[in-house]
Amino acid sequence: MKKYDAIVIGAGHNGLTNAAFLAKAGLNVVVVEKNDYIGGASVSRNIHDDWTYSNCSYVCSLFRPEIYRNLELGKHGLQIINIGGGATLMENGDFLGSYEDHEVSRRELIRHSPRDADAYDRFSTDMAKWCRFIRPFLLRTPADPTSFRPRDIQELIYLGRKFYDLGQKDLHHFLRFFTASISDYLDQYFESDVLKASLAGSGIIGTGLGPMSPGTAYVLLHHYMGDMDGSVGSWGFARGGMGSIANALAGSLKEHGGEIRTGQGVEQIIVKNGKATGVALENGDEIHANIVVSNLDAKRTFLGIMDPKDAGEKVVKAAKNFKSRGSSGKVNIALNGAPRFDALPQGSDLVNGFIHVTDSIERMERAYDDWKAGTWSKDPYLDMLVPTYADPTMAPPGKHFMSVFVQYCPSKLTAAEHNGEDWTDKTVTAFGETVLNQISKYSTNFRDLVEHVEVRTPREIEAEIGLTDGNIFQGELTMDQLMFNRPFPGYAQYRGPVKGMYMCGSSTHPGGGVMAAPGANAAREILLDLKRPNTVPEDEGDD
Repeated sequence: MKKYDAIVIGAGHNGLTNAAFLAKAGLNVVVVEKNDYIGGASVSRNIHDDWTYSNCSYVCSLFRPEIYRNLELGKHGLQIINIGGGATLMENGDFLGSYEDHEVSRRELIRHSPRDADAYDRFSTDMAKWCRFIRPFLLRTPADPTSFRPRDIQELIYLGRKFYDLGQKDLHHFLRFFTASISDYLDQYFESDVLKASLAGSGIIGTGLGPMSPGTAYVLLHHYMGDMDGSVGSWGFARGGMGSIANALAGSLKEHGGEIRTGQGVEQIIVKNGKATGVALENGDEIHANIVVSNLDAKRTFLGIMDPKDAGEKVVKAAKNFKSRGSSGKVNIALNGAPRFDALPQGSDLVNGFIHVTDSIERMERAYDDWKAGTWSKDPYLDMLVPTYADPTMAPPGKHFMSVFVQYCPSKLTAAEHNGEDWTDKTVTAFGETVLNQISKYSTNFRDLVEHVEVRTPREIEAEIGLTDGNIFQGELTMDQLMFNRPFPGYAQYRGPVKGMYMCGSSTHPGGGVMAAPGANAAREILLDLKRPNTVPEDEGDD
């Protein structure tokens, strides 16, 4: 049987990134994927007729430009289209528009609060500063603060110098991100309820916390760390859907001699004499290699495909305690025409961007109360996009695809109203109807345009993609699960508990989102251990 240099488990974007860099360094690499398609959550699928759904992840910004250039993903067909503008819809029939033109946006803010128009410039400047500060850490391996190895000491010195350069005032402000709620943080800048609500959405997306929960300010910063063409915090569509990212990574991998096997789920990582030697597949076959890399989340890796005796009692306990609560749902909709949002002026360009349904943080917190009670939000926060305005290739001529991200939706239904019954096809449909009804309140022609609906709760997300509890970040982005604590202390440098075994998924630093940094960072550590030339880009500083 053919033996490989490295096996990567899971063809999500981090697994493909990891494999591509290893192949570029000259390793003989194979990626094994349980589904019959690649991409994990970064996928495009023809769920209904000629519509292409980005049925999981739906926008691109966090993807590191250094990786894009190094793997020549443009050559492999990846094109990113900038998302312009957007609007937050209000219950009273008004809206808050977000425009690409600064002066137009300023006039819109003045309409809601003259004071906030000035405060927004200060907020944007501060966010850009924090993003420039933190982005260099994304493509660096976290130091182990308990280690006396020269490399860890050097990294801690680098970290200390970066913080020292901030100065006492800015350091205090920056550290608030890790402890403050997004509600308290935004209160420092703004008075307008709708403006705070429109910004707070990025602090709760994918998180089992409410806008008033400590720690959600960092989630906002996490989402702001991306850029499009140098514009910090901007977002874009991948032309052809999010699967175009996975396809481009696969193209780069294959260009360098890598191999992908779909429809081959992994049953167990094979360990002999304290060293990973390959994987046993669900079909009974075995594949052997000197390196095994898991792109699965920490729970699925250490509690699922690894023998507890190989993982060790300490790792098993840590994996059980790793927080990965599902809190999000997704509804994908095929439309026969363009939806009209009643609050927006006819022909407004605002429909080309994010359309948010919420108008106060208090309303968002009540939606979170439903989740805490064990049911989906009856007045949910919605993050809607119609990517076919910018990319008509995703639907038949004159028709559209609508992506709706929903907060909150629990992984388990425990509320008394469900009579002890967890998710069923009936409750999944009811959740979908809640979302459709919410949209209909703001778009009178919406229902008449609906041709097909795909509803995804954490149940579907876990079953199809393998994200434990449907957590889209492979583990929550809380202070106790960041940097050298991600996924848990002692295992934040991408190495597993046995020799030759590594992790490269979003459970590792710097976390979730279609970023590809975990996959790249893990590849760098593997090549370092193998004493191979590094093919992985380092951070590019504050450019």
